[in-house]
Amino acid sequence: MTRRRITVLLHWTSFVLLVLLVSGGTAYPLLVWAFVLSGLAMTATALLRGLMTRPGPKLEGIARNAHPWMHRGMYALLTWAALVAAAHQLGLALPGPDLSLTLMILLSASSLHAIFHLWRHTALGDGALRIITPKALHKVL
Repeated sequence: MTRRRITVLLHWTSFVLLVLLVSGGTAYPLLVWAFVLSGLAMTATALLRGLMTRPGPKLEGIARNAHPWMHRGMYALLTWAALVAAAHQLGLALPGPDLSLTLMILLSASSLHAIFHLWRHTALGDGALRIITPKALHKVL
């Protein structure tokens, strides 16, 4: 499987699981473990195969320089949330916020991440959403 396919699959799987967990899914251990596995697998893919993101030619200035660091930050938050979720399932406590607050922080950061890429795709017209959406949806974009 290609890096793109793996990343797209894990990206959307992690997002759907995050939404389910925030909406009360932490009561279901299978959902929590699925989130842990998808989050850690996405991070491992990025570490082993590199980030799939790039700023694109139309992104300029501070946004261009910040772009890779924003994505690294998202991966760090995803990894932290997955570790907090795993610790929660194992009855352990990690320093910092509890599982529900950690998931809300990740969801909030994910919303800002999505807004940024929607802005890139629409205002800059650089096709940013084509990178992470399945190819079957490209005609809709």
